[in-house]
Amino acid sequence: MKSKKIIIGSRGSKLALIYAERAREKLLNFCSEVEIKKIVTDGDLNQKDRLSDIGGKGLFSKKIENNLINNQIDIAVHALKDMPSEEPEGLITNCFLERNDPREVLISKNNNQIINLKTNSVVGTSSLRREYQLKRIRNDLKYKLIRGNVDTRINKLNDGLYDAIILAYAGLKSLNIDKQISQIFSTQEIIPSVGQGVVALQCRKNDRHTLELLSKINHEKTSISVNAERYFLKVLEGDCETAVGAFAYVENDVVNLNAELFSIDGKQRFYHHSKKDIMLSKELGLEVGGILKKVSKDSYKR
Repeated sequence: MKSKKIIIGSRGSKLALIYAERAREKLLNFCSEVEIKKIVTDGDLNQKDRLSDIGGKGLFSKKIENNLINNQIDIAVHALKDMPSEEPEGLITNCFLERNDPREVLISKNNNQIINLKTNSVVGTSSLRREYQLKRIRNDLKYKLIRGNVDTRINKLNDGLYDAIILAYAGLKSLNIDKQISQIFSTQEIIPSVGQGVVALQCRKNDRHTLELLSKINHEKTSISVNAERYFLKVLEGDCETAVGAFAYVENDVVNLNAELFSIDGKQRFYHHSKKDIMLSKELGLEVGGILKKVSKDSYKR
């Protein structure tokens, strides 16, 4: 017997609604009706400033979470990479859809790869992480903030405001505009942000019915991987102000975690890789986070 009607809340962007629809399709296997409620977030309203300067990742999730807290929706759908490391009291995120491609890509004029861009070419990126990572490949390029949805960023490139832009592969594939990609970076070349490519479903801790429902659509391998990444980030108390990358993946019964942390000015990079049994994914994240936190602090004391 299918359960009652469920209302899920989502940002109203084209990509966010694609992710919400994927969640809806999964839920319809167990629900008679699933409605999507569009919610305009503060991050959508301000597409000019760097997120870390105006409140961090919570700008994309806070209003949706408030709807959840106030019982206006039953489930919040987020791009996990846009969620802060800590969530509001009374809410829980322990359901994740199967991970989309987590890699980063470059779109450039004349289809040039980053190595072939001319010196002083302007590269658009929305995060310090990507900027610092790219500087390790090409420190003779100019890196400039770019905000807005995927279409907006590509239009800015076409209008000549940038020579190249870097974006998440998952979004381009979901929007069926991945043919414009000039270069795909491996997760070793550019370690993704925590949760990149993952759609997360959040609900109230005391909503047993919804918790049970979400447990039926949770993707186990993705859940194991992102638990390692999220607990790594929690140790660092990281958000958009922290230039940090982490990517975990499961091989057989082992979860691997590659993680990096940059100094505030981006000139120093601290990297660590470790692995543990899949039952210890949270412990892996805490361990690697502790190692990088200590190494980076020790370097500042020198």
